[in-house]
Amino acid sequence: MMLLSVLQANASVLDVDANLRTIDDAAQRAARAGASLLLTPELFPVGYAPLRIHAELAPQILPAIRQRLADIARTHGIGLVYSLPAPAREMHDDGAQPTGVEERWHISATLLDATGAELLTYNKVHLFGPEEHKAFVGAQAPPAVVVFNGIRTSMLICYDVEFPEAVRAAASRGAELLLVPTALSSGFDNVPQVLIRARALESQLNVAYANHCGHEDIYNFLGGSVVAGPDGSLLAAAGESASLLFAEVGTDTVKAARAEVPYLKERRPDLYAKWEYAD
Repeated sequence: MMLLSVLQANASVLDVDANLRTIDDAAQRAARAGASLLLTPELFPVGYAPLRIHAELAPQILPAIRQRLADIARTHGIGLVYSLPAPAREMHDDGAQPTGVEERWHISATLLDATGAELLTYNKVHLFGPEEHKAFVGAQAPPAVVVFNGIRTSMLICYDVEFPEAVRAAASRGAELLLVPTALSSGFDNVPQVLIRARALESQLNVAYANHCGHEDIYNFLGGSVVAGPDGSLLAAAGESASLLFAEVGTDTVKAARAEVPYLKERRPDLYAKWEYAD
């Protein structure tokens, strides 16, 4: 078993120093409590404001922000998931770089180990709303899986987890823990309360979901961060205000759920593909 922590907090848009102080404080508290990992919300180091990020954030400062986050992980001896813009460098099928891609970014998430070393990076595939579509480029690569503290771990970002295909892609690659930085606005209560638990149950893995709270730019955030187990059980849940959640996750519960009801083994993706595209 592993104790993980989930940060729910209010970021200050484009005030990187203030946001990194919040992450540093949470990492210190989580490490003291014995947690091996801290999950933070989507784009938290820069605040969630897609159009302002696109217009005002200088790409040259991103490496320094990443280094400071690595320093936080190393200083406190804790794994860390953070989300930042990342240069979009995906190519067309003919190998040409898309026009204007230099001015646009992916939304990325990065998993660091307790030494600050990068273990995994994922770029958001499903962008939500007009602001994200104007400011960012949707990625195409599937979620990869790495072993973190003995648990096969993968990542998605926010809207991605609302698509069962994305979660199933991680699970089919062996993921036992899915880490999801998010920026979910008020009014979408059923996402953390119903959908996250359903995703954990149907793909039989642990899902940790870290959201913003309060007001940022033009957004009012729901809070409601959760950790769900592979049987759909609620392992931890936050209200509307800032908080630091803790939950124990492991592999035994995943193996037990998959043995009891073998969804992954008995699914028939070739058949489903025929259903989807049938006349």
